[in-house]
Amino acid sequence: MAGFTNTTETAVLDHIFGKTAYTQPTHLYVGLSTTTPIEAGTNFTEPSSGAYARVDTEPTDWNAAVSGDPAITDNASVITFPTATASWGTVTHFGIYSASTGGTLILWGALTANKTIDTDDTPQFAIGALDVKLGDANDV
Repeated sequence: MAGFTNTTETAVLDHIFGKTAYTQPTHLYVGLSTTTPIEAGTNFTEPSSGAYARVDTEPTDWNAAVSGDPAITDNASVITFPTATASWGTVTHFGIYSASTGGTLILWGALTANKTIDTDDTPQFAIGALDVKLGDANDV
């Protein structure tokens, strides 16, 4: 299961219906979680040591969305995290944030397989490995 957070869903609806303009972030930051996030945008637990940091991406690091049900986009560039200097534990989810620290969790998704990150591991997502989907036949 994956999804956009309640904050993102509200911002998109308010933008579409002319209530409040959505300000597009200039950068998106990819993070890893050892817990399962929830739609409220909480329960995203990032590693807290071992040189962990979110990865800064720009619009050019993502492909244009492809129309369909659902519409889909994915990463156009390899996303590489810093090399772990200590164990990060077992990561189970990824998330996309509005800032390098703190910020708003925009969306999250489950990894295809859980991954234990040990010292000297350099986690990365290959091109096309992070799929972001919006919509399905049951929407509305």
